[in-house]
Amino acid sequence: MTVSLLEFLEQLVSAPALLVTSVLTLGVILVNGWTDAPNAIATCISTRAMGPRPAIIMAAVFNFLGVFVMTMINATVAQTIYNMVDFGGNFHEALVALCAAMVAIVIWATAAWWFGIPTSESHALIAGISGAAIALQGGLAGINPSEWVKVLYGLVLSTGMGFGLGWLIVKLIEKTCGRMDRHKTFGFFNNAQITGAAGMAFMHGAQDGQKFMGVFMLGIFLARGQANVTEFQIPVWLMFLCSLVMGLGTSIGGLRIIKSVGMDMVKLEKYQGFSADLAAVLSLLVASLTGIPVSTTHTKTTAIMGVGAAKRLSSVNWGIVREMVSAWILTFPGCGLIGFLMAKLFMRIF
Repeated sequence: MTVSLLEFLEQLVSAPALLVTSVLTLGVILVNGWTDAPNAIATCISTRAMGPRPAIIMAAVFNFLGVFVMTMINATVAQTIYNMVDFGGNFHEALVALCAAMVAIVIWATAAWWFGIPTSESHALIAGISGAAIALQGGLAGINPSEWVKVLYGLVLSTGMGFGLGWLIVKLIEKTCGRMDRHKTFGFFNNAQITGAAGMAFMHGAQDGQKFMGVFMLGIFLARGQANVTEFQIPVWLMFLCSLVMGLGTSIGGLRIIKSVGMDMVKLEKYQGFSADLAAVLSLLVASLTGIPVSTTHTKTTAIMGVGAAKRLSSVNWGIVREMVSAWILTFPGCGLIGFLMAKLFMRIF
């Protein structure tokens, strides 16, 4: 089942709550591109393979392509997010709760950006809509356990696979190229890292773009009184719209977060930066093809940690790591609580 652009515009006129939800969702997508996407290019900037401005432009382009192309091929991540919560049968209240969830995510993400903490908008999205659904349903009836368990799979996959592949790939490169003249490999790894950063930006769009399109489709079907729809096809106009907004957000940049992830946590050489990017891209590709929602931030930073640990454990700034882990741990209860409280507040007001 899908929705044409004309049908959507007609719904915006007849259902003001959908208009507010749509604007807020696009705002969250913009914030995601602004605060989350910089992680894709953090390593290539920190190793000076690219300057900040060209890297941000490249990331914006490949974020756009990632959202569009991967959704055309495989939209299972969007399906997972769509089916993760149950807002019940009162469609007006459901849309109000969804609005509250989007507000909670914007508050959380903006605070994280202000303090330069690379928190995950993916985790914030899941926590925000879950908190709002719990508030609306008065308990865990608002959560779909069979879909939510994929979040736990994603935590294990992004941490274990990201770290493990980062460690393994850098070891293989050192084994293969250990006897080569480092100056002769400089050009290759410089270009390889730029390619890896482009791939990382593409996979960021592929993962995070689908998550937000899943929320967008949820709002559309709630407004139509069709919350029981479980299978849908994402329309091309929505792919294009979300791609454009995420690309715009990425172009704004997030140099504070680039510094935290790419420069403060561990000092990388070009081949190490490429190893981290390749490890993260492979991890995100597996997750996207299997419909598992993972944090692109979480995946990239654990890949960088794996690369740093392959050299020696002291190469990693564990103080920065602790800050990041604390942010990840706090996101689920923190953003979930904000989503819960905002939903309660919005339902009283509206």
